[in-house]
Amino acid sequence: MNVRTRSSAIIGALCLVTSVAFTSASASPREDAAKVALTKVATAKNPSAGTAGPGGAVWIAERAGTVRVLGKQGLGEPVLDISAETTTDGERGLLGIAFANDFKHFYISYTDLEGTSTIDEFAVRKGKLRPETRRTVLTQTQPYANHNGGDIKFGRDGYLYIAFGDGGSGGDPHGNGQNLDTLLGKLLRIDPRGGKPYAIPKDNPFVGDPKAKDEIWAYGLRNPWRFSFDKGTGDLFIGDVGQSAWEEIDRAPAAGKGGENYGWSQMEGTHPFRDGTEPANHVPPVHEYDRTGLGCSVTGGFVYRGKAIPGLRGQYLFSDYCDGTVRALKLKDGKVTGVSDLGVNGGEVVSFVQGGNGELYVLDLGGPVSRIDPAA
Repeated sequence: MNVRTRSSAIIGALCLVTSVAFTSASASPREDAAKVALTKVATAKNPSAGTAGPGGAVWIAERAGTVRVLGKQGLGEPVLDISAETTTDGERGLLGIAFANDFKHFYISYTDLEGTSTIDEFAVRKGKLRPETRRTVLTQTQPYANHNGGDIKFGRDGYLYIAFGDGGSGGDPHGNGQNLDTLLGKLLRIDPRGGKPYAIPKDNPFVGDPKAKDEIWAYGLRNPWRFSFDKGTGDLFIGDVGQSAWEEIDRAPAAGKGGENYGWSQMEGTHPFRDGTEPANHVPPVHEYDRTGLGCSVTGGFVYRGKAIPGLRGQYLFSDYCDGTVRALKLKDGKVTGVSDLGVNGGEVVSFVQGGNGELYVLDLGGPVSRIDPAA
């Protein structure tokens, strides 16, 4: 699978795709687009995810299993190291980190040595992890080494949301995306502190349905590699990696009750996949792009709510692992009114991170951690 000489080996391991036709998002530079620059603030070893920690500091996860905190002098020594407990073959590794809204607990999402997706919890005291409090919250067996998903975030409601891919291989051979009796191909919503090992929120959409898992919040996802909540509105955005032709960004309003069906594997974006039939309850993406350029794997980002770039406020930023261009969606009433190329390239973009002050960072799997700043 040759996309770029410099990245083909990594793409085979992490790029989150299984197909051969790769192209990029179609967005041309706009005169009214906000002028931004990428400022390199640190170099990590295969950064994979990040989150805002106590005091607004940015915590960075490295794929092999370490977590480091970003300071004025770059990244400090690891505050957590589980590298002996995970593996980086396929699309595996330390894939997500998150703090509870009160910063009293810290969560990690990783694949263990057998490839099982695992969510662990640590208590936090005075901004530091307490290793002795570690416990496993949830596990999910993965049939293949790709499409693990792995992103985790807390919503305004205080519940933990967990994204799992469809289990891997290609084309969803087990039909997990539309099967409500599995956690694969889903976005989950749990209360990690409400029970042992967790509790199910009573208002989850499939509670009481004997044919569905109570943890499910939304379904019909192929590989929701990165998702986020708008800090301003609470709306949910999901970057779902496509199979062979279309990359998509999905949205759910903050006032929604969950239960959205994003279509996979009957649909790829707004298009039937193979001989698929569009489900009657299909929620189409708010944005999709084909692969007529270099793009191959959407990397979802965040709605910008910082103060440094006023012209960017309220716009949803995203990129593509193979293309690297940072783009923005202009939104009005939940609909996309414009797409702009911000004129900067983040390299092999695997994740965005939102700092405590709302400013955004771009993670390049090759190492650079860059902040999105106003152009000089």
